[in-house]
Amino acid sequence: MRSHLLNETTAELYRRSVTEGVERVAAKLASTQRPHTGISVDELAPVVNGIDLDRPLEDPAAVLDELEEVYLRDAVYFHHPRYLGHLNCPVVIPAVLGEAVLSAVNSSLDTWDQSIGGTLIERRLIDWTAARIGLGPDADGIFTSGGSQSNFHSLLLARDEACRKAVQAADRPLAKSEVLPRLRIFTSEASHFSVKKSAAMLGMGYEAVIAVPVDRNRRMDTSVLALELEECASEGLIPMAVVATAGTTDFGSIDPLPEIARLAAEHGTWMHVDAAYGCGLLVSPTRRHLLDGIEHADSVTVDYHKSFFQPVSSSAMLVRNRDTLKHATYHADYLNPRRMAEERIPNQVDKSIQTTRRFDALKLWMTLRTMGADGIGSLFDEVVDLAAAGWDIIDADPRYEVVVRPQISTLVFRYVPADDVRPDLVDEANLHARKALFASGEAVVAGTKVDGRQYLKFTLLNPQTTTADIAAVLDLLASHAEQYLGESLAVVS
Repeated sequence: MRSHLLNETTAELYRRSVTEGVERVAAKLASTQRPHTGISVDELAPVVNGIDLDRPLEDPAAVLDELEEVYLRDAVYFHHPRYLGHLNCPVVIPAVLGEAVLSAVNSSLDTWDQSIGGTLIERRLIDWTAARIGLGPDADGIFTSGGSQSNFHSLLLARDEACRKAVQAADRPLAKSEVLPRLRIFTSEASHFSVKKSAAMLGMGYEAVIAVPVDRNRRMDTSVLALELEECASEGLIPMAVVATAGTTDFGSIDPLPEIARLAAEHGTWMHVDAAYGCGLLVSPTRRHLLDGIEHADSVTVDYHKSFFQPVSSSAMLVRNRDTLKHATYHADYLNPRRMAEERIPNQVDKSIQTTRRFDALKLWMTLRTMGADGIGSLFDEVVDLAAAGWDIIDADPRYEVVVRPQISTLVFRYVPADDVRPDLVDEANLHARKALFASGEAVVAGTKVDGRQYLKFTLLNPQTTTADIAAVLDLLASHAEQYLGESLAVVS
């Protein structure tokens, strides 16, 4: 079995095995005609469950053959121009090369003695991102697994900062447990669910999150935020954080960051910006101004695997003041004893809520060193331009209504029949259209609810997608919806 270990004696086997795997995937990418096959759970599950994991195939070629049957054939391929579903981007080749390198070397980014070089590369990329945001000379941060973890980490720091200030200002000894029930988080009703989930995991409960209404453009209504912050203070509660969103999951809307920053500063409240989606604007040659105000944040979430065209996972959280990262620091004698900090040995685990951590930063490093920031930004600009053109198409189509003109690259819309049909039946038709389209494998779109009604969603992150693709998918959706309504109304009559 030692023959399977990657080392100096098996380097040639490694080369052959990986090459064969790459060739299989390359052939699949080259021959993919639609984003997925339309296979159902009931069809595929028995095949996967029928594999005896205690009886290995031994031959790598046979394992790849089997993998074709249980995964590669039916995978959802985000690179296809008619994948218009979730926040999944096609990936750039330099990043995939970086993925291959980091997997083989397998550095762990927790301590210097496990990742010489990797530690410095990650730190350099954090500094670069912080400079793009404009956080100032005391900024720092850490790579994470994704936006949810970045939001959680940021709110953990905000919680402990709020507790520290409350204890410090108290006229009597105050336990942290006494402060927690008084903490409140303010975020728009269109923000990511991870804000509420984080509050629950931080011991505050879902009820600690105050959902602020949005305006007609699905951006946080700052006039309501101002009132909520004042009411919070008048009730003796503590406004722990305001979470602004720069690119909501459903609408791609960007909250009014300058006004939110002003209100947060007035109330001494931590400002967090969830820019998991909108971070691509940091490298846009034409649209960086859409993020004006983000430089005032105390913490920021970025997801390179959404709008920097990186493979999952590649995310980071950044803070204005590096000292706040100490709220997540724990010194273990076997790993990062205090003497290492005194000796100025850079251990990333001092900043992270993870211990073992992949060298995901390498993918972004390889991308920047190959394509440059403008290269990434120009790709993101293409999909934002596409979304604007898509809005024109849908808005002019009498079969559809579209919710809001996009700020980034998301379109939320729904099929509306020409005849007067019950609203609940229209909801069912839209849901059916999405499911039927997915089952056909011809395209993938997302869905959501707006004001309690069922809507469809295009998330445009592929520069290869065209307006012709958008028009074709709209025709397919309308056909499925019309067929469903025709059959449903025939049964009723």
